[in-house]
Amino acid sequence: MHRLAIVATLLAALTSIPCFAQGAYSADKPLGASAQSAPAYLKNSGIDQRLNSTLPLQDHFRDESGQDVALGRYFSDKPVVMALVYFKCGMLCPQVLHGMAQSLKQTGFHVGHEYEIVVASIDPSDTPGDSVEAKQHFVSMLDSPDAAAHVHFLTGQQQAITDLATATGFHYVRVPGPDGKLDQFAHSSVIMIATPDGRMSKYLSGIEYQPRDVRLAVIQASNHRIGSLSDMVLIYCCSYSPTQGRYTVAILRVMGLAAMGSVFALIGIFYLLGKKPKQVAA
Repeated sequence: MHRLAIVATLLAALTSIPCFAQGAYSADKPLGASAQSAPAYLKNSGIDQRLNSTLPLQDHFRDESGQDVALGRYFSDKPVVMALVYFKCGMLCPQVLHGMAQSLKQTGFHVGHEYEIVVASIDPSDTPGDSVEAKQHFVSMLDSPDAAAHVHFLTGQQQAITDLATATGFHYVRVPGPDGKLDQFAHSSVIMIATPDGRMSKYLSGIEYQPRDVRLAVIQASNHRIGSLSDMVLIYCCSYSPTQGRYTVAILRVMGLAAMGSVFALIGIFYLLGKKPKQVAA
């Protein structure tokens, strides 16, 4: 009965795959879409997913110490988890960074080992001092002693910011704050994953990101150089939905695996039923 137990275990594992067990996500608005009664200026903010587009790695920013650095410095042999925010933001940006940190903590991966983190400001008036404060708070949420060396908060000139926003398809617009000054920005809540050589790979929307989705996105951005066998099965059974900015169940693939499992189960049953009992010596 060992064979039957193994087959049953495989079938149980199939149905316990998170994408399958939880079902597909409910239909969501397209990535970056605004509410029905949103102000007109929000039509100029949002995301155009530019999958496989090349980032401006030659452009220069300033790191937390004020040092001039090329964006390409952070792209070498690991995927990069990215966010575009602004450091004086008191509303959406802290929620994006909080959701990003909380999900990364639960992926089973570790910053500096499987991925790097780059957070760039879209506000040219943000300074390295602003990025230091924002980074310290973010690193404290990661709760990883070695995280600081692999978390990079960048500020830059308008041209570098524009180049990065254009390459990622990240649209934003200046909006008035409570005092009427145009010192705030309307933008989408999204984190992005890029390949080690600086190409856009995945976009995950919202302010809460499923750790499973982040893990799969990092694995795929690495060209499957990291991850376990169960991750590979999960990637096969779940497909990335650009319109929703998340992973959903690929039902035909799951059905195919289930059918294959059923065939092997039947073969096992017929094999066991067809075996003759051993003769006991008199």
